[in-house]
Amino acid sequence: MRAVPFSYIARNLWVRRVTTLLTAGGMALVVYVFATVLMMSEGIRSTLVATGQSDNVMVLRKGAGAEINSAIGREQAAILSTLPGIATDGAGRPLVSAEPVVLINLPKRSNGKPSNVTVRGTSALGLQLRPGVKIVEGRMFRPGTSEIVVGRATALGFVGIDLGATLRFAGREWLIVGRYDSGRSGFDSEVWGDAEQMLQAFRRNAYSIMVFRLADPSLFDGIRARIEDDPRLALEAKPEIRFYAEQSEALATFINILGLSLAVIFSIGAVVGAMITMFAAVASRIGEIGTLRALGFRRGAVLTAFMAESLLLAALGGLVGLAAASGMQAVDVSTTNFQTFAELAFRFVMTPRIAVQAMVFALAMGVVGGFIPAWRAARLQIVDCLRAA
Repeated sequence: MRAVPFSYIARNLWVRRVTTLLTAGGMALVVYVFATVLMMSEGIRSTLVATGQSDNVMVLRKGAGAEINSAIGREQAAILSTLPGIATDGAGRPLVSAEPVVLINLPKRSNGKPSNVTVRGTSALGLQLRPGVKIVEGRMFRPGTSEIVVGRATALGFVGIDLGATLRFAGREWLIVGRYDSGRSGFDSEVWGDAEQMLQAFRRNAYSIMVFRLADPSLFDGIRARIEDDPRLALEAKPEIRFYAEQSEALATFINILGLSLAVIFSIGAVVGAMITMFAAVASRIGEIGTLRALGFRRGAVLTAFMAESLLLAALGGLVGLAAASGMQAVDVSTTNFQTFAELAFRFVMTPRIAVQAMVFALAMGVVGGFIPAWRAARLQIVDCLRAA
């Protein structure tokens, strides 16, 4: 079967360039929404997954879905610190950090409205357990003092988070002595201070979590069983990287469902627009269709030619939409994480998988919008076409 030349197909789109651009623009908008939703979901996941270390273990109270819901008593913390298989630092101290985690309210720079911020009590060992966290301005807080350091996203997103300023919470004035960067992980959205000072200020007698590093990652199953089988503990252990990945699921799923629902609704309009455009193309080229059939091109060739036009239109819209969506990677946004009820800063992340999914979505719109007009063009009789011309 002879195929209609590709140059003929492309030229027809150029001749109708105004209509082509308008229709492609509608498709581009849908692809933009579709891609940014996926990028937002991927950004949340990558931010929280980057928060954990593969050789760190997180211990929480059994059934606690988040750090703020967990509680570990001092006796339990002492037992955990003596478990075999925990790595040590250069001084021979076990790499264990018992940490209280609480929420405070701070006003946002963008609108002045209060939002929850995670405050974490930690120590020098806690900093060793998070090698991705680096002090980029000022210094680390001194143990036993009311000094704090703030994450990059917290400093950018909230009022009064400046080096040398003081924050008042838990009945104390806390001096900001440093700012840290954790490489766009969830820690960037937190405030850190001395663990014991945090316990005293918030009048707590239990930590929220314990984090420790394994001397050998293969020891995890044995340590987990030992923790969960000990009746004195009533705790559960998870790889830190898995814990933070789970923290992203609820929010990422909600964004996917809401965003993709909107994209599907918008796509109906884009498909209708593409269908109208292709129907108009068929109506204005009845004489051309008759001529092609008279020259020996079969119905299948005509169908393929019009489908190719629709797919080219969709591909153009898809590429423009993807280009616009990729620009969102330079944007930092924040939202409330449903698991922790705290503000989480993240960025849009474009991946090859998302690009492929967006282009497939665009081409699917082209197929749906172009098939019926292409089918009508292929079913036209030669005599009727030439008579109409």
